[in-house]
Amino acid sequence: MRLGFMGAAGEVTGSCTLVETGGVRFLVDCGMFQGGPEARVKNLRALNFGFDVRQLDFVLLTHAHIDHTGLIPRLAVLGYRGPIYATPATVDLLAVLLPDSAHIQEKETEWQLRNKHRRGKDERAVNAPLYTVVEAMAALKLLKAVRCGETIQPAEKVKVCFHEAGHILGSAWIEITVSDEGKPRKLVFSGDLGMYGRPVLKDPEKVIADADVLVIESTYGNRQHRSMHETEDEIVAAFNRTQATHGNLVIPSFAVGRTQEIIYVLADLVRRERLRPLHIYVDSPMANTATRITLSHPELLDAETGDLLRWLEANPGKVKIDFVSDVEHSRALNNVRSGAVIISASGMCEAGRIKYHLRENLPRSECSILIAGFQAAGTLGRRLVDGARMVRIFGEPVSVRARIYTVGGLSAHADQPTLLDWLRGFHKAPRNTFVVHGEGLASAAFAEAIHAQLGWGNVRLPQAGERFTL
Repeated sequence: MRLGFMGAAGEVTGSCTLVETGGVRFLVDCGMFQGGPEARVKNLRALNFGFDVRQLDFVLLTHAHIDHTGLIPRLAVLGYRGPIYATPATVDLLAVLLPDSAHIQEKETEWQLRNKHRRGKDERAVNAPLYTVVEAMAALKLLKAVRCGETIQPAEKVKVCFHEAGHILGSAWIEITVSDEGKPRKLVFSGDLGMYGRPVLKDPEKVIADADVLVIESTYGNRQHRSMHETEDEIVAAFNRTQATHGNLVIPSFAVGRTQEIIYVLADLVRRERLRPLHIYVDSPMANTATRITLSHPELLDAETGDLLRWLEANPGKVKIDFVSDVEHSRALNNVRSGAVIISASGMCEAGRIKYHLRENLPRSECSILIAGFQAAGTLGRRLVDGARMVRIFGEPVSVRARIYTVGGLSAHADQPTLLDWLRGFHKAPRNTFVVHGEGLASAAFAEAIHAQLGWGNVRLPQAGERFTL
């Protein structure tokens, strides 16, 4: 058995693992690198993947986030025509996310072309999109929906089962059994795991008894999240401060998962009378669509979410939510000087409409920015969290006078205690454990915690592009 870690090794984005065993070859995830100019270079290196994609038998996707799926269209462009298996909700989300990813790239290229006259002679050439909307749409035809708990056989010697991961809508950890030389070998890929007892989604399903190979995420492998009570206190403080200063509260948010959870938390705070009635603007066509898709999968939602939806229906004046779709309505939000809660994508402030809202509100000391998710190194969101007093948006300097709040308790990723609790579901240690999807310090700390608290051996930290023969 051979494993190749093509991305998310020593970093958080670009998840992609190549597995070769039992005469089959397949990928688990095929994600785009994100965060700063280095990501562009890494994505360009990954354009040909370092192997012939036409020799892949199938692809498995843990969930819809672009850092796990964003290079799927490249597979199709390079000639891959096999099946790509994912849960039904993931298939629904990708029908929106992949074309949107292509659209953003095409718009970025257009912007660079329009502003080419402002670039110096030594500046790099205009970046072409990694793929087009047409290519993204073509790749969607390869997707095959598989329900959690259903066992499929994508190849003669391979059985696969998806299990609830609780990270975002449709997210799954994957159990793979391969008959290699007559002996079954079991692989488990955690994908991204969520927290227990959090709103909107069901909790992650506990793991199986054993495995020969485990690939586990470590995004927050060195941290413990704040409790929901502490998180709610921080949100209330940010809202009350912004209301007192007559400013706007701007929340950069991932369109899928995070936006829906933030809406839940804000509405629930109003229901419990911890916040006054709110006017929320969700300014992200992607988030609007993702919310509709979320509501179309009630089987994936927890009981508390159903209760809140019924309360909102019975109390329509308590929480007013405007789902902003057209550009004119989005631009009109620039004229709202106070009292607005604006939720907009992208979550790391790297693209989309959030950049316009930051440009308008960052220079205003009466406004507040609520950072409610992971910010990868090199992103605009990370610079704000790190205390930058001046940032560049659309190539222009923007002063940071708004109050920056960082709320850690809303993360869709499991923290170290939750990850360890999930691993305790194994009756015995996997023969090989690979810690991925974390920045270097987080992954190393989590690997040490696995060894110290669980007593597991053979825990490895793969490097980008590293391949292992087991």
